[in-house]
Amino acid sequence: MLAYAMKRIGLALVILCTVMLAMYAMVFLVPGDPASLALGPRATPELKASLIARMGLDQPLHIQVWNFFANAFSGDLGYDVWSGRPVLEQILEVFPNTLFLGIVAMSFAILTGIPLGCLAVVWRGTLIDSILGLLSVSMIAVPSFVIALYSLVIFAVWLNWLPAIGAGTPGDIGSQIRAVILPAFAIGITWVGYLARLVRASMLEVMGAAHIRTARAFGLSETRIVALYALRLAIIPTLAILAVGFGSILSSAVFVETVFSRPGIGSLITSAVAKRNYPVVMGTVLFMTGFYLVIVTAADLLIARLDPRVRDVFRG
Repeated sequence: MLAYAMKRIGLALVILCTVMLAMYAMVFLVPGDPASLALGPRATPELKASLIARMGLDQPLHIQVWNFFANAFSGDLGYDVWSGRPVLEQILEVFPNTLFLGIVAMSFAILTGIPLGCLAVVWRGTLIDSILGLLSVSMIAVPSFVIALYSLVIFAVWLNWLPAIGAGTPGDIGSQIRAVILPAFAIGITWVGYLARLVRASMLEVMGAAHIRTARAFGLSETRIVALYALRLAIIPTLAILAVGFGSILSSAVFVETVFSRPGIGSLITSAVAKRNYPVVMGTVLFMTGFYLVIVTAADLLIARLDPRVRDVFRG
């Protein structure tokens, strides 16, 4: 298990370094220098030179790359070129809003998708199974930003049931919960379909196992067999998907937070892109990539702990 953990952590570090190199290369692939793009065509040469120096772009390329890696791995993601504030400080201010949105959206997907998958297995081959399958595919097919726009128009504008923008009043839990319902629904509905299809497929494989046939021979109901015996084995492949899904949900939050004007990583990176604030953009992407890799690696280690066959496959 220790060898497997070291390999997975090493792979995550390689991926993180590759992302860092790709991000830094993008600065030089964009036409024009970053200072001109940020300041506009009317900026004086002195102002451009000052901004280039603050961004560290006046040094040789290998020195820039070395400083970027050294600072990033020491926890220094740079400074905002406009306000002078540390990028990490700005990220930590808004990240709890995005994390809360992601947790609520994933909880909604789990509490809805897994029961739907179990119901499809219990009623497999019937009209209910076909309807649930159609609903699952429909949920997967519709992009989250489309759902966000329509839910905003229907539930916030037409029906006036829920707030249209913002994250609620600070300190007011009820207000914050009402404000997160629509964004969480827009993000999580796609993963309801994914989880329902995955759980159904996994459980159909498990339903042919010997211990399931034995449970049927003892006269247990199909619902009890699914809930107590089949789901335990079928949930293992779902754990890996949940880790990937949580990262995908956080990525979708960038667009949904923009639609609902929620303070979070989405609004931070959108504002930084508009101002050509490269340290904030690079720091935010790097932070989210690292957070995503931590989640996926932790899920892989948990799955390997629950199912030793995963370690054998990785070793082979």
